Amino acid sequence: MRKLFGDKAFYKRLLVLMLPIMVQNGITNFVNMLDNIMIGRVGTPEMTGVAITNQLIFVFNLCIFGAVSGAGIFGAQFFGKGDYEGVRYTFRFKLLFGGLITLAGILLFVFCGDFLLNQYMQGEQGLTDPTLTMQSAKDYLMIMLVGLVPFVAVQCYSGTLRESGHPNLPMIAGVAAVLVNLTFNYILIFGKFGAPVLGVRGAAIATVLSRFVELAIVVTVSHLRKKKYPFMKGALRSLYIPGALVKQLFLKALPLMANETLWSAGVAMVNRFYSVRGLDAVAAGNISQTFWNIFSIAYMAVGSAIAIILGQMLGANKLKEAKETSYKLITFSCLVCIGFSAVYLVAAEFIPMLYNTEPEIRALATTLMQISAVAMPFDAICHASYFTLRSGGKMAVTFIFDCGFMWGINVLLAFLLSNFTVLPFVGIFTVIQSIAFFKAIFGVLLVKQGFWVKNIIT
Repeated sequence: MRKLFGDKAFYKRLLVLMLPIMVQNGITNFVNMLDNIMIGRVGTPEMTGVAITNQLIFVFNLCIFGAVSGAGIFGAQFFGKGDYEGVRYTFRFKLLFGGLITLAGILLFVFCGDFLLNQYMQGEQGLTDPTLTMQSAKDYLMIMLVGLVPFVAVQCYSGTLRESGHPNLPMIAGVAAVLVNLTFNYILIFGKFGAPVLGVRGAAIATVLSRFVELAIVVTVSHLRKKKYPFMKGALRSLYIPGALVKQLFLKALPLMANETLWSAGVAMVNRFYSVRGLDAVAAGNISQTFWNIFSIAYMAVGSAIAIILGQMLGANKLKEAKETSYKLITFSCLVCIGFSAVYLVAAEFIPMLYNTEPEIRALATTLMQISAVAMPFDAICHASYFTLRSGGKMAVTFIFDCGFMWGINVLLAFLLSNFTVLPFVGIFTVIQSIAFFKAIFGVLLVKQGFWVKNIIT
C-alpha cells in the first residue's frame, strides 16, 4: 500500500501543481461547452460543421503540444538542476519551432481546407443538412486561422512557466481568456447589445479575441515580474541556442511532435470512419466529446503534473525517488478518475437535453457518453503511463505506446468495422473504447520496467 499511496507532503505538492492546471483546463472546457451549446442552439448543421473543423484544429493543437512538450522535457530537468540559462534556451526553441509549424499549418488549411473538411462529408446525410454543415465548417475555419499565432505563443510561455513550477499565471490568463470568450460568444453568436447575428462566425471571432487577451496577460506579467520568473530575464534578448542543445532538442521534440501529430490525426481518422455511419454520428459524437473534455480534466491535469514532478526529480538525479513516485501518481490519477467517471455516467442522461437537436441524436449522445464514462479510468492509467515514460525522454517507447496503439489498433479496427461490417455505430464505438483496457495494462508494465528513469541533461 505504501508503494501506491504517498504521504501528506506528496499530495500537497501534487495538488499545488495539479489544481491550477485543472482549474484552467476546467474553465476553458466549461466555456467550450457553453460555446458548443450556444452553437447547438443555432442548429444541428452549424454544430456539426464546427465539430468537423475542430477535428482539424485538434490535430494542429496537438502538433504544437508535441513540439513544446519535447523541449519541455529538457526545460523541467534544467529547472530541477537550477540551470536558468538552459530554461531560456528551451523557451527560445519552442518559439522558433512553434512559429515554423504555425506557418506550415496556416498554409495547409488555406490551400487544402476544403479537401480535409470534405473527408467528413462522405457518409449518409441522416437528419443533418450537408450543404449548411460544410459552409459552417469553412466559415469557422477561416476565422480560427487568425488565432493560431497567439495560441502557439501562449503554449510556449505557459509550458515554460509550468515546467518551472509556476502554473498560476497560465491559469489566471486562461480564466481571463475564457471570460472574454464567453462574453463575446453570447454577443456575437446571437447578436446581443446591437451586434449582428453572426452564428458560427461569431463563435470563431470570440475565440480569437480571447487568445489575444490570454497572450497579452502571460507576456506582460512574465516579463515584468523578473524576480518571480528569473528564467524569463533576457529570454528574448536574442534567439541564440547552443548548437549541441539544438540537436538534442530536435532529437526529442521531433519524435514527440510526430507522435502527438500522428496520434491526433489517428483520432481524427477514427472520427472520419465514424462519419461513414452518417453525419448524425458526427453530431452525437460532438456532444459526447465536449462533455468528455469536462469530466476528464482531473486526469489530464495529473498527467501534466507527472511530467513536471518526475522531470524535476530526474534532473536533480533523484532517480530512485522518481520511480517510486511514478506508481503513486498513476494510482492517484486512476482513483480520481473513477469518481469523475461515475458522475459523468449519471449526467449523461440529462446533458443532451441542453441541445436544440433531434431526439435520436440526443439518445445516441447519451449512449456514447455512458460508454466513454466506463472507459475513462483506463484512459487515465494510459495517460499517466504515457507522461511517466516521456519524463525520461524515451521517445521511441512513447511513440510505440501511444501512436502505435492508435494506428495499429484503433484506426485499423475503425476502418475495418465501418467499411466491411454492418455493425452499428454504437457497436464500433464500444469496440474502439474498450482498447483502453489493454493499453492500460501495457502501460503499467512498461513503467514497471524502469528503463525510463534517466537524467538526460547530464
